[in-house]
Amino acid sequence: MSSSGYFDSPWPCEDASPDRLQMPHQTSGLNLIKGEKLRGTSRRTHMSTMTVLGAPGEVFLLTHSVLRSHWGQPTTARVSLIDPITLQTICKSSPLAGGPMWPGGMAVHANGHLLVVYGRYAHQLNRQCELLRTLKLPVNEAYNSFVVLQNGLVVTKNLSATAPAQLTTFNADTLEMAASTVACPEASVARLSAQGNTVYVVGVTRIFRYHWRDTEQRLIKDPDWEFNYLKNASQSHGWDVVLDEHDAWFMDNGAHNYLVSMLGAGLNASANRLIRVSLTNSANHQSWPVCGLAGGAITNPPLIDQARKIVVAYDSANRHLRAWHIQRNDNTDRLELEELWHHSSFGAASHMLLFPDTGELCVNDYSRFNEQVVVLDIKSGQEKSRIRTGGLMQGVVFPSVGWQRDFYWCSMDRVTRVHIKSDKAFV
Repeated sequence: MSSSGYFDSPWPCEDASPDRLQMPHQTSGLNLIKGEKLRGTSRRTHMSTMTVLGAPGEVFLLTHSVLRSHWGQPTTARVSLIDPITLQTICKSSPLAGGPMWPGGMAVHANGHLLVVYGRYAHQLNRQCELLRTLKLPVNEAYNSFVVLQNGLVVTKNLSATAPAQLTTFNADTLEMAASTVACPEASVARLSAQGNTVYVVGVTRIFRYHWRDTEQRLIKDPDWEFNYLKNASQSHGWDVVLDEHDAWFMDNGAHNYLVSMLGAGLNASANRLIRVSLTNSANHQSWPVCGLAGGAITNPPLIDQARKIVVAYDSANRHLRAWHIQRNDNTDRLELEELWHHSSFGAASHMLLFPDTGELCVNDYSRFNEQVVVLDIKSGQEKSRIRTGGLMQGVVFPSVGWQRDFYWCSMDRVTRVHIKSDKAFV
């Protein structure tokens, strides 16, 4: 995982690393055994987006306001250091300037400070949640988070559905611009991903990438790597891309009208697809229908288990969750996907979480006004345990691991610590 620009913790940023593999660094899984089940500690919040981990015991929660946006008024974000067990606030920032509303992003940088991008502002805070610096970003639109490159520079992008998106690179220590803004060839709704010093952008019809060049001190578009994933296709735009050692993986049909949930929220008549593009040759690409039902839609990435060669994808609008075994053939560029399991009537929509050592997959399952979090065995799809969070809205944001055989789940209207309860005496 390409994460050297981040603080050394099990989960220093959204999806744990900029390649969005959604698995923790150097921490053990839940290892749920017979006689154990999930238990939850939950508190209501004001639009939770994510938790990230700093030094041992540190859990930071990012929230934001929303009501003012209904009248075109600027919104704000807030960072809180919360108790890792009770979830109570230990300290919190002042309201952070934002402007246009969209769930932002937060990370603990390798320099030890917190970085937040929300609205059209970037903020640097210390780990006592005190604001140190602020940068106003160039475009008066919401910026949907950021990635930290291996060299420590930060790259962010405005959320753009029509006009070409712009990439902004700044210094994490000073919050000063590190290069001129780069105009992408088209709009982009998805969040950025990165490996090393290369940034991947899922545009509204194409996926492309930029390399940071030290000699020129700027991002340079790769002229030989681009794929028009909507050419001759009727689907709508793609969302965040996951980068494994071989391929870029993402899903399309991202247009939807989410308010409380993704159920039936698709805005395109087509079925959504899982898409793969080789990192070495963008002409080598494939796509597969997730479930084949009309009106499919998602708002987040698939999940790749590199060790077990498994990909998990879903259709949130139609409530399908599916996993395949990835079969590579050295004699051809094509991959074969062999179905491992398929759950219908399963309301997955959030970013997921994989414990790689135990193969435990953490995912949400939503039915009307009922958000549940489920732990599945990624190889068999067998359910190990589930718990109701109490959330009325379907989570479409970010979980993280915790410090004590636990994990945190954000579902817009609350944050939940999911931990283990034993029917026997357990220490």
